[in-house]
Amino acid sequence: MAEAPQDKGKPDRPVRKKKGLIMVNTGDGKGKTTAALGVCFRAAGNKMKTLMVQFIKGNWKYGELEAAKKMDGFFEIHQMGEGFTWDTKNPERDKELCEKAWKFGYDAMVSGDYDLVVFDEINYVIDYNYLDVDKVVKGLKQKPEMVHVIFTGRNAHPKVVEAADLVSEIKEIKHPYKDQGIIAQRGIEF
Repeated sequence: MAEAPQDKGKPDRPVRKKKGLIMVNTGDGKGKTTAALGVCFRAAGNKMKTLMVQFIKGNWKYGELEAAKKMDGFFEIHQMGEGFTWDTKNPERDKELCEKAWKFGYDAMVSGDYDLVVFDEINYVIDYNYLDVDKVVKGLKQKPEMVHVIFTGRNAHPKVVEAADLVSEIKEIKHPYKDQGIIAQRGIEF
């Protein structure tokens, strides 16, 4: 019996497809939010509707807010925290704010109105048990297929890492404040 002829055309290549990615910026180094902002500016520059929901930052004033206002309606930042930390004075209030920020971001993500939604510092609030990781992962599974999502913050939960398409760990090698006492500077850190 004769063998079937072999296809001598193009080599096997993976099927090229597109989908909304789930990306995670984590690690102990500085720059997780800054990396996400870079993607936001790139997306907005390509006329993609972009939203950043900040879980911890409150009404601080910093350069990204002013830059986002200049992106012709393609980039919004919503500060929904009050600057809380692990050393909180009112954990119930902090949990309430996290739930509100999650609902706001989740509703935006599933609405189809945005191409990219960033949940800034969500990894921290999951790590502090202010937000249930199972609820968050379940929510990620409900996003429209072409919506991209970025999570930032240290200590990304293993379930978040598993759900992600791309995980980047930013590692601290040197830090100007810790190593030299140089304080945060306008235009560089905020």
